[in-house]
Amino acid sequence: MKTLEQLKVKIFADGADLDGILELYRNPHITGFTTNPTLMQKSGISDYEKFSRQVLEHIPDRPISFEVFSDEFDEMERQARKIASWGKNVYVKIPVTNTRRESSVELVRKLALEGVQLNVTALMTLEQVSKVSKALEDHAPSYISVFAGRIADTGRDPMPLMKEAVEIMSAYKTQELIWASPRELLNIFHADEIGCQVITVTHDILKKLALVGKDLGEYSLDTVKMFYSDAQKAGFKL
Repeated sequence: MKTLEQLKVKIFADGADLDGILELYRNPHITGFTTNPTLMQKSGISDYEKFSRQVLEHIPDRPISFEVFSDEFDEMERQARKIASWGKNVYVKIPVTNTRRESSVELVRKLALEGVQLNVTALMTLEQVSKVSKALEDHAPSYISVFAGRIADTGRDPMPLMKEAVEIMSAYKTQELIWASPRELLNIFHADEIGCQVITVTHDILKKLALVGKDLGEYSLDTVKMFYSDAQKAGFKL
């Protein structure tokens, strides 16, 4: 199997815990960061701009994606311009639709034409990928986030769809595909295998990076030791 050093896919940390973000910033394998309103809410963040600017103060040199949170396109546009102004390494996350299933493609096209770096998010179909890719063209560096993990949650294998998404986007030099919402560390290797440029990985999964390439015999023994130790701590008797 490949080592982490041999992988071509870029690993972005996905989270909203400032201490965790700063710890991962020191990891050379982590080359970018993403977050979203759900992760921020779970972390207890109440001041969106304050948190975002804190992150950017510490991380000025790697791509960071922050998401708009309006459901109206005119307000999305206003938020996108404000977020984009925070730094040259900022990418603005725009959902592929609003909650009424109205496409954000026209807003994506407008912002891309003006040079706003975008991360179009929550895609799950090839039709969405095709439309968003055409809207972005080569106007500014951009990401398209396809939620492969959520696709897998429905019982579908995301690999064929992700392979085709790579092909669709290959017509443009400034676009990169993100394998979003991975469910296990193995997905990093899946993304690398199909030529996906980026994978966003949550902090809990990233804690397993040290296991990459671990001897399975030793891992088996570690597991046996864990079961034995926990049984002793619990004081089980028969």
